[in-house]
Amino acid sequence: MQDTPVPVVVEVEAPLGIITLNAARRRNPLSAATMTAVTEALRALGENEGVRVVIVRADGPAFSAGHDLAELRDRTQEDERAVFDTCVELMTAVHDLDRPVIAEVAGAAFAAGCQLVAACDLAVASTEATFSTPGVRIGLFCSTPMVALTRAVGRKRAMKMLLTGDRIDAITAAEWGLVNDVVAPDELAGAVRELALRIAGSSRSTLSIGKRAFYAQVDATEPDAYSMMAATMADNAMTCDAQEGIAAFLEKRRPVWSDR
Repeated sequence: MQDTPVPVVVEVEAPLGIITLNAARRRNPLSAATMTAVTEALRALGENEGVRVVIVRADGPAFSAGHDLAELRDRTQEDERAVFDTCVELMTAVHDLDRPVIAEVAGAAFAAGCQLVAACDLAVASTEATFSTPGVRIGLFCSTPMVALTRAVGRKRAMKMLLTGDRIDAITAAEWGLVNDVVAPDELAGAVRELALRIAGSSRSTLSIGKRAFYAQVDATEPDAYSMMAATMADNAMTCDAQEGIAAFLEKRRPVWSDR
């Protein structure tokens, strides 16, 4: 566990792209530079045709303690706004990426770190992971984390976390919908990789269509959602991979994806 001048490490192990927060001794704070680096990494991986799924993880015992508070002290309002705009850009990049993004959470995910977990499409946590939005305790309410958190766990649970700053454990996080699965610490990396590879076995274009469709419909009214998704499925059915998948199913063989 040794910090390097590079706060974010990006690796491609096709079909996976892996983004690692790399400031373990400082509990992987989401400084403006780090958030920008993660955003740029997400966009670069989105341009890599060999990448089908992205994993966001962290070195050391903490996933992320949240914003680098030193950046928020004795600054102008313009400086403060720039930090939080950078945060919003990162969370938006997670949703805009046309590949599934999985958070691998080994330890503490607090404030903006909790927000990043909530923003990812899927999350797998170690039994040692904990989650909180403790900004209220230092006079800085976790208002941007609230956006992703509320959409993940619902209003009452999010408000309890936001108003108290109390931590929840990984089992509770799974029960509340903040993470999908909880595994033993020594099984975490393997469980995330297995899930990522299982997802990566599908057509890249189909995964892209599905992810975009999910976020387009999730907050729409039911009639609007059905209208949008009927059109989406019709368009999807016309793709090469949908036709290949249907043919493979009917012919009882494995599909060969062209990612088109």
